[in-house]
Amino acid sequence: MPLDWAEIAPMIVGVVLILTVGGVMVLRPIAKRIGDLLELYARDKQAGLEGEVHQVRDLVETMNARLQLLEERQDFTDRLLTAPKDKEKTDG
Repeated sequence: MPLDWAEIAPMIVGVVLILTVGGVMVLRPIAKRIGDLLELYARDKQAGLEGEVHQVRDLVETMNARLQLLEERQDFTDRLLTAPKDKEKTDG
């Protein structure tokens, strides 16, 4: 006795429904956990980048302060070296 399509269709729909519900029940917690882990990873990466940016900013500020000090010393040295020449011109 061959099976009729009217008898097979409800079986197929029932199996697909059971597999879908089972898959959702099994895979949803896994997907949620993966999502949580990815969110934590993104936060850690963002915090790490912010820390690196802060370190680079501190380094640039330090270099800027040292460069300003160097410029002041260079100006002072230039004034000392040019001062005697100016006195010689006014004395002579």
